[in-house]
Amino acid sequence: MQTWKIGSGRLFIRLGDITTLEVDAVVNAANSRLAGGGGVDGAIHRTAGLRELREACQAIIADIGLLPPGEAVITPGFKLPAKYIIHTVGPIWRGGTVDEPKLLKNAYMNSLKLAQKHDITTIAFPAISCGAYGYPVEEAAHIALSALKEGLESGLMEEAGMILHDDKAYATWAIAAEKVL
Repeated sequence: MQTWKIGSGRLFIRLGDITTLEVDAVVNAANSRLAGGGGVDGAIHRTAGLRELREACQAIIADIGLLPPGEAVITPGFKLPAKYIIHTVGPIWRGGTVDEPKLLKNAYMNSLKLAQKHDITTIAFPAISCGAYGYPVEEAAHIALSALKEGLESGLMEEAGMILHDDKAYATWAIAAEKVL
């Protein structure tokens, strides 16, 4: 694990399983229907409790319709160690011509702002949009780390970080951190 002091807070990058973290909130890289799926989304749904989380997500969708890319909503963490799950939708990579960088930054920043509204002080993110949505990892890392740095400098959070699932991803994000932080 690597850590950096940013403002009065701390940014971290670590290898691990986001569903096992003891933080106030974990972020789910969700789809617009909040319907669960593969990757991090599926793991969070399975670990939190499929029925409970599905019902909470369906209630949100019944109220707001689809969750647009870059926006965020919150549910309880149910069976996760984290008290809350913040669900955000990252953009699908389409070559960078459809506001993907702005939408990806918004996914991180809106998650941090929502967390602050709920008195959340520690939060962990997956690499949003880097799996099935095809976002180039190096570019996504730069955007994500810049957003987390901005959020910590603004006092939105005491501790924010990235949880990466394998050594290759961790190495890529560590190199990006050297440039951004």
